[in-house]
Amino acid sequence: MKSLKISKDSLITEPYWSLETPKFSNKLEDFSDSLDLLIIGAGYTGLSAALAAEGIGAKVGLVDAHEAGSGASTRNGGMVGAHPKLSWKVLERKFGQSTADGVFEEASWALSFLKKLIQNEKIECDFEECGRIQLAWSKNDFERQKQLACIIKKKSDVKVKIVCRNELRNEIVTERYFGGLLFPEHCSIDPAKFHLGLLKAVLRRKIPLIENCPVHAVKRNTKGFKVYFQNKEIFVKRVLMATNGYTLNDFPWFKKRVFPLPSYIVATEDIAPEILEKIAPGRRMMVETRAKHAYFRISPNGRKIIFGGRAAMTALPLDIAAGRLKTLLDDIWPDIRDFQITHCWTGNTGFAFNQVPHIGINNGIHYAIGFSGSGTVLAPYLGAKAALSALNHSSGKTAYSKTFLRKSVVHFLNKPYFLNLSDLYYRFIVDPLQFRQKK
Repeated sequence: MKSLKISKDSLITEPYWSLETPKFSNKLEDFSDSLDLLIIGAGYTGLSAALAAEGIGAKVGLVDAHEAGSGASTRNGGMVGAHPKLSWKVLERKFGQSTADGVFEEASWALSFLKKLIQNEKIECDFEECGRIQLAWSKNDFERQKQLACIIKKKSDVKVKIVCRNELRNEIVTERYFGGLLFPEHCSIDPAKFHLGLLKAVLRRKIPLIENCPVHAVKRNTKGFKVYFQNKEIFVKRVLMATNGYTLNDFPWFKKRVFPLPSYIVATEDIAPEILEKIAPGRRMMVETRAKHAYFRISPNGRKIIFGGRAAMTALPLDIAAGRLKTLLDDIWPDIRDFQITHCWTGNTGFAFNQVPHIGINNGIHYAIGFSGSGTVLAPYLGAKAALSALNHSSGKTAYSKTFLRKSVVHFLNKPYFLNLSDLYYRFIVDPLQFRQKK
């Protein structure tokens, strides 16, 4: 498919979510050398970790190299669900049967954790239990979905339903898909409002947060860690890395195992409610099985389509990314071809080579990273688990401590140059092949 051209001049390049989310600057910006736990990164992972640590009486502080939440936490699609991306068989082959069972079992726990967090902290983030449907791009994909549904029902408490092709029009009106897998308990949020709610919860507890302050080194000694900033250094007892796709080059062990993979998202201009009701009567969160990894939803105000996917695996001018995503959107829903794109933005997912997140310890530094596109639920959940584990609390136990982050021979530098070749392979071989199979 030839990509459409989008005018640079008319494109808003900030996330759609930022329009309705106010800046919050009431931050406490000082902490002493007596911290029980210093958390590096103030996105979903770090903020949730801070709440969990403070909840058991620990003295905790947060530091971020940029403005808190300026990364993926306020740039994602706001889709809430935690079923494993990999099949049980793949997880069993990589990590063993008990870990595969644990990862499947914790899917419902992670979702419940997020719901309780929103409720307990009274976070206003346009939360809706609307359900999410995974749409089968091919007949083979639909057969695999049937197998996955059986495993999910057997290995977890996650509710799931097969949607046959003749029933699909109750969810989405398009000729592109062969069926779907419906997760009725999955939810939607405004991701920026959710982050703001977590931030307010942290500051209500007077947990100090320093922004725009990169950590350049963490050195272990017999009593704890010396943490080095640009103009100062402090001593802390424990350190938790919560930087995911925004880890600095100063931490090569993490950079070799979790690399930043850009995701691009667009928002349309306002579309009449009756048109949206016609093309998406189920009003679900929607994702595809094809390698384009398109995901889309109706905005919380019920007026726009938010559409994301793999426009590229490398940095790309946003007008070009918008054109590629608009081409995909028009192919799925020709009825809204005439509606224009108003916003296009990007953010980094922290992608692990195993495609599974992990909490663990390296040289004494605790971490929760590698969410691989599942961070909306798993980042808060595993952030809390990692903080509790760092503080030797029994509630920190999780199957994700039994996964692991692996290196790859293709990623031998800090910057993931291998993504340039991967991008070409998918664009010119995988994507055209998958599209031709539809004809």
